[in-house]
Amino acid sequence: MSSNPVAETVASLMPRAKAELTELVAFKSVADFDQYPRSESEGAANWIADALRSEGFEDVALLDTPDGTQSVYGFLPGPEGAKTVLLYAHYDVQPPLDEAAWATPPFDLVERDGRWYGRGSADCKGGVIMHLLALRALKANGGVPVHVKVIVEGSEEQGTGGLERYAEEHPELLTADTIVIGDAGNFRAGLPTVTATLRGMTLVRVQVDTLEGNLHSGQFGGAAPDALAALIRLLDSLRDRDGSTTVDGLDAASVWDGLQYEDQAFREDAKVLDGVELIGSGTVADRLWARPSVTVLGIDCPPVVGATPSVQAGARALVSLRVPPGVDAGEATKLLQAHIEAHTPWGARVTTEQIGQGQAFRADTSSPAYASMAAAMAVAYPGQKMQSSGMGGSIPLCNTLASLYPETEILLIGLSEPEAQIHAVNESVSPDELERLSVSEALFLQNYAAS
Repeated sequence: MSSNPVAETVASLMPRAKAELTELVAFKSVADFDQYPRSESEGAANWIADALRSEGFEDVALLDTPDGTQSVYGFLPGPEGAKTVLLYAHYDVQPPLDEAAWATPPFDLVERDGRWYGRGSADCKGGVIMHLLALRALKANGGVPVHVKVIVEGSEEQGTGGLERYAEEHPELLTADTIVIGDAGNFRAGLPTVTATLRGMTLVRVQVDTLEGNLHSGQFGGAAPDALAALIRLLDSLRDRDGSTTVDGLDAASVWDGLQYEDQAFREDAKVLDGVELIGSGTVADRLWARPSVTVLGIDCPPVVGATPSVQAGARALVSLRVPPGVDAGEATKLLQAHIEAHTPWGARVTTEQIGQGQAFRADTSSPAYASMAAAMAVAYPGQKMQSSGMGGSIPLCNTLASLYPETEILLIGLSEPEAQIHAVNESVSPDELERLSVSEALFLQNYAAS
């Protein structure tokens, strides 16, 4: 990184950043209180609130959102007449999945091979630390030149919409000239990237019932309608032979005309096994950023161990559908539910329940804020030009903020580059990325204040 006072300050703060991220990762802040104690999320929220207060933030508050979780808010006043920038991250994390599959305990931050491993290290507790580093570097080099609002969400991973609904009920709270969402990531480590689009999503729970109770498969199998088989068949109808998503009435032929994702690079990033084909048609970028994608997230049925020779009377699945910009998530939900009902075989009874939804998002990358970020990233990543890419994931709050504040510019940056393996076992963050993106954010705030 080229010599720059802000960059030098951030570099000097990295040991503190690691210590703080270690403390924050230690909270098992999964916002599913059937799996993890509410106290773990409350502990993380209070840690962040204390950190904001120690940096001079005013009006620091734990916001009780309608989904039963807490978001952390704070305001740091800048010079009179300055612009206002809202910095976003979330402290809730995905469950660690199979803890035995982690090389080290998921809620311990462990350094290995130049990366820091732990659940939430990149997604998105590292984003909280990124914001703190940027602000500290500015305070050490002439002060923070803008008014800063910080909002750290407590249930983003659950998709339950608590902060979105809170923002709609309190629209004045998060008003800003520009919003920096710290929950995206570079296309590749070392390649500075802003995310131009996000797919929307819907979550639907599917229940199939065929019998009043389970039956002996030897006595009744072959004629008795098997609910699990019916569920498998209807789920199979959601994909074509090549794996393309096929929801009746939903366009699946759009193309992505920006930064491309080479097949081999994707195979390596996704760790696809040798000989296993990629699914779908079109370019990888088309499939990830421009087209809908269905995923079966889970099925309730008997586990193999302990299974009995029975025809199943009922079975249940959780289905996720990602939709690209230009597709309304509510309409996509209706099409998905209609497809499921139409493709359930044998007259089996089927019910669907929507349990989460978020709209897709498209940013205006021609705005002045993006020019300020491009100049900042050119310093933080010498010799590299800022790129724009899509992201297949969803951040439902983005569209809520875009709807509430149509004149506000929204930028998406973050630590979730492919090697981070967010949502998977052995999630990690690159300290180099944390350092460079913290510098980028600090210099962006300087550039934007002067623009």
